[in-house]
Amino acid sequence: MTEEGKPARVVVADDQTVVREGIVMLLGLLPGIEVVGAAGDGHEAVRLVAELAPDAVLMDLRMPRCDGVEATRRIRTEHPGTQVVVLTTYADDESLFPALRAGARGYLTKDAGGDEIVRAVQSVLSGNAGLSPSIQRRLLERLSEPDPVPAAVAQAPDGLTARETEVLVLIAEGLTNQEIARRLHVSTATVKTHINNLFAKTGLKDRAQAVRYAYTKGLARPPSE
Repeated sequence: MTEEGKPARVVVADDQTVVREGIVMLLGLLPGIEVVGAAGDGHEAVRLVAELAPDAVLMDLRMPRCDGVEATRRIRTEHPGTQVVVLTTYADDESLFPALRAGARGYLTKDAGGDEIVRAVQSVLSGNAGLSPSIQRRLLERLSEPDPVPAAVAQAPDGLTARETEVLVLIAEGLTNQEIARRLHVSTATVKTHINNLFAKTGLKDRAQAVRYAYTKGLARPPSE
């Protein structure tokens, strides 16, 4: 229910038709929620939010054309009156943290029951977080971990941002894009964007040149040192 005592108006976004229809059917049996639309990808979810102004979106993450993270970012930027609760199969850091940074206030895995989904929606509409117990535990574990991001040992050259410098240092350490994404708790696509940007700013053409550049600029040390 909303603060006015009306059912929460919800859009469901999931690219799998059977899953999407199952969620819609489940929510239709529960009190306090009214499903007003269903989307098969992120673009459609954003369009339905603009058209219907729902209270919340139940958002899958892995969808074609526009994934759940980008759709969440657009919804929260363009339609701040609509909250987003992620409902996904994935609970790994690479899925969780980008979604939360994009503006999702709730995060559930698809083994959640109907009552748990309703509670999460009600929580985010009340201004609280709607997180499953397993996600809460992961956040607490992450907060208790030491910061793994290496500090730049010199002022960033060539106009590199702090995050681009961090990525460069991790390249010099020999990490792959996937390993950098896990270390920084961002998506692999985000890492690729940072790499493209730092290559453009520095004139570098490949990772070998990036490693030499990091050594030359004092941002990293060769293994023998």
